[in-house]
Amino acid sequence: HPDEHMSVGRYIATRIPSALPTFDKVPNPIRLLRLLNFQQWMFFLVAFCAWSWDAFDFFTVSLTVEELAETFGKTKTDITWGITLVLMLRSVGSIIFGLAADRWGRKWPFVINNILFIVLELGTGFCTTYESFLGVRALFGIAMGGLYGNAAATALEDCPEEARGIISGMLQQGYAFGYLLATVFSRAFVNTVGHGWRPLFWFGAGPPVLIIIFRLCLPETQAYQERKRIREESPNAAKVFLEEGKVALKKHWLLLVYMVLLMAGFNFMSHGSQDLYPTMLSNQYNFSPDAVTVTQVVANLGAMTGGTVIGYCSSIFGRRFSIIFISIIGAALLYPYTFVGSTKIIAPAFFEQFCVQGAWGVIPIHLMELSPGSFRTFVVGTSYQLGNLVSSASSTIEATIGERFPLPPKGKVKRYEYGKVICIFMGCVYLYVIILTLVGPEYRGRAMDVSADSDMEEAT
Repeated sequence: HPDEHMSVGRYIATRIPSALPTFDKVPNPIRLLRLLNFQQWMFFLVAFCAWSWDAFDFFTVSLTVEELAETFGKTKTDITWGITLVLMLRSVGSIIFGLAADRWGRKWPFVINNILFIVLELGTGFCTTYESFLGVRALFGIAMGGLYGNAAATALEDCPEEARGIISGMLQQGYAFGYLLATVFSRAFVNTVGHGWRPLFWFGAGPPVLIIIFRLCLPETQAYQERKRIREESPNAAKVFLEEGKVALKKHWLLLVYMVLLMAGFNFMSHGSQDLYPTMLSNQYNFSPDAVTVTQVVANLGAMTGGTVIGYCSSIFGRRFSIIFISIIGAALLYPYTFVGSTKIIAPAFFEQFCVQGAWGVIPIHLMELSPGSFRTFVVGTSYQLGNLVSSASSTIEATIGERFPLPPKGKVKRYEYGKVICIFMGCVYLYVIILTLVGPEYRGRAMDVSADSDMEEAT
């Protein structure tokens, strides 16, 4: 990885040339998917299921804000603290479970994570006070933060090098798939089978049982088993692990800071384009609830398509080029995405989220390749969650600025020009992501087995 040994001047001089498309020859997607053996497919599927249900659990509160506010006698803003607390405490979970997974293996931290999902989703459904609701959701944030890095490591560590791009794109779209599931099941359970919003959360506690059984049937990844074997060759495996941490921090601290800054931009991109968008459709353009739902579903279908397609393309053109290119296209689509006031906005919504999640589709494997080998779960999860923490105020920022652009009210309902704010905000975010991606490194094709890990060699 030549970037690690360059002088500063040489590194800066190579940023543009190294970001140009490489046009590598890559087999077609079907052939790539056939490269995975049965065990590798099972690792991907269990990680995808867990990441999808993680997203489902997160969106259960977003989709029941009104019902929760009525039950607890609070405002909608009060209830959104249940969302904010989850985002704020995710980084705590990523640190705890990330270090546990890197030290003791991917399997049992993953299982404990899902046990917590079961307990906390059931607990949310039985909350009778606003304070208990906030407490349970705060704990849920810790559990939720621990899953992403583990899922990425489980799905991608043993994945054949050529297939990493497309598998990364498919894995990341578990987030959009989880949102779709939450939308569907909220329609099915909320205010339809009795007990108001609670059945949605009780139902959410069920599938993690199956995911736990699925994971218990699988071993540790081969990449982790090799690393564990080397640690246990010494008299004190824990001491070797600590030494690996010292080496990684000493050699890669600047890269770790970069990854957090990059993930802050990516999370601003997703939250900035998604969180206030339904409000814009209903408040500014007077969409009906059904029209908002249809637009959101189509947008998420675009997201799932984009993540898979651009993830695959990153193996052909390069990780950085793919992110920069699709971000430029996404920026060009911002005007129709935010200024078309009829149902024709469905098309821009599809393609804008194609671009947003297309860029995101490269992220799991890009972070895995950048991360120090001994701390992949911790670094991937923590950089993602710290970026989430930084961007957690996206919708609040947009909503606050939007109130400076009032529109004629509809009856007693105040209306604002949210589209203009989203467009300007997202334009700035895209520029930030493009610049940061351009100046950053890329280690595409990096070997993930322990024999190629110079940090481990130095530590031992």
